[in-house]
Amino acid sequence: MSSDGGIEIELPSDREIMYSRTFDAPRSMVWDAMTRPELLKQWFLGPGDWSLPICEIDLRVGGALRFVWRSGSDGTEIDMRGVFEEIEAPSKLVSTEAFVQSWYPGEGRNTTVLTEENGKTIVTTTLLYESKEARDTVLEASMEDGVDSSY
Repeated sequence: MSSDGGIEIELPSDREIMYSRTFDAPRSMVWDAMTRPELLKQWFLGPGDWSLPICEIDLRVGGALRFVWRSGSDGTEIDMRGVFEEIEAPSKLVSTEAFVQSWYPGEGRNTTVLTEENGKTIVTTTLLYESKEARDTVLEASMEDGVDSSY
């Protein structure tokens, strides 16, 4: 599975960030890469020397998710948790997002849609925040670089 280029970011509203990327792979393969912990640990890493030592997914409505990223250089950890609100395999995932050491106010809601065209999959994720302040905090934290390096 490979990507066809960089991430595309849009701001649909004062509280949202939307990003998309096209992958040269069928939707079922991309779905698996996004929902199976053993596959997520291979790519959902962020920039530089970060790893994903904890990746827990209870893939059902009401099921929990937990990701813990760790920096290889200094051991810093980022712990994110959420709950699945909607699952339509292999086309849509909706979940909440909250960080244990919160770096933006409130909680986020992620809606990821996978569409397939000619054997390629377009992944579009919309992040909805509780406020414009929260959205802007995420944008200022170089979120684009982290997403681009992971995807």
